[in-house]
Amino acid sequence: MQQTTWDVIIIGGGSAGLSAALMLGRSRRRVLVLDEGLPRNRFAGHMHGVLGRDHTSPLALLADGRAELERYDGVEVQPGIAVAAHGAAPAFTLELADGEHLQARRLLVASGLRDALPAVPGLTEQWGRGAFVCPYCDGWEARDRRIAVLATSAAQVHQAQLMRQLSDRVTVFAHGAELPDEARAGLLARGIGVEDRPVAAVVADERGALRGIRLDDGTEIASDAIFVGPAPEPNDPVLRELGAERTAHPMGGEFVVVDAMGRTSVPGVWAAGNVTDPRSSVPFAMAAGSMAGAAINADLVEEEVRAALAASAA
Repeated sequence: MQQTTWDVIIIGGGSAGLSAALMLGRSRRRVLVLDEGLPRNRFAGHMHGVLGRDHTSPLALLADGRAELERYDGVEVQPGIAVAAHGAAPAFTLELADGEHLQARRLLVASGLRDALPAVPGLTEQWGRGAFVCPYCDGWEARDRRIAVLATSAAQVHQAQLMRQLSDRVTVFAHGAELPDEARAGLLARGIGVEDRPVAAVVADERGALRGIRLDDGTEIASDAIFVGPAPEPNDPVLRELGAERTAHPMGGEFVVVDAMGRTSVPGVWAAGNVTDPRSSVPFAMAAGSMAGAAINADLVEEEVRAALAASAA
């Protein structure tokens, strides 16, 4: 059986990947979206700060996006995990975890990232329920409540100051992090507590709801919400194998370098969403995917113009 060559294979069926597929589908491109089904925000019951979808399920947004793509004949979404890629534009071969091999003229990596949480017992169970990362995404829901900021580095001083805008009951748990004198003074000046005793565990009540933080000495401090700074780990094995340029990110880790349209250093390969930047919110990822989709279509058009000129000159 002849192998299908897709115009574009998109690795990742989240906000960025589906937005790109929408743009490409509307340009009558043959597009395959490989969806592992594990979006970064799957732990959250609601997403916030998304115009027109505020306080709605992030999974419902993706389901609606997949349904919208069904009207475009050239677009398919299927389960799949890409583990390797070979070749160069316009002939990439993508290897899936099940051993299948797929061909594409262009690749878009929109596979997101993993949040590596601090190794504190009980924290993982609260992730997306009582523990969060983004003050803009989840801070409003914790307004006027008892907020704990679990600091693994001095960078979370900024997170605590953002939360102080929402509540006057904010405590930073230094948990071994070295807080510069100036940063500590700024916290205290705004009435933010600083707890230097090590954290032993995050504790829940009998229903599994967050109860507070237990310190090494057994003291338990009641908390209604915890804000943390996970270590971001991009899901980028394909980009690594293809040799895409990467650089250190201020929030930690190394991320692929892209231009304003999502183009990587590898010809024919784009990237969009959290795989490029841990700060990518849903609106940011949607916009990045949309721009990447348009850029990939334009690149394919240029290739087709060159082919037509060569054919006419023959």
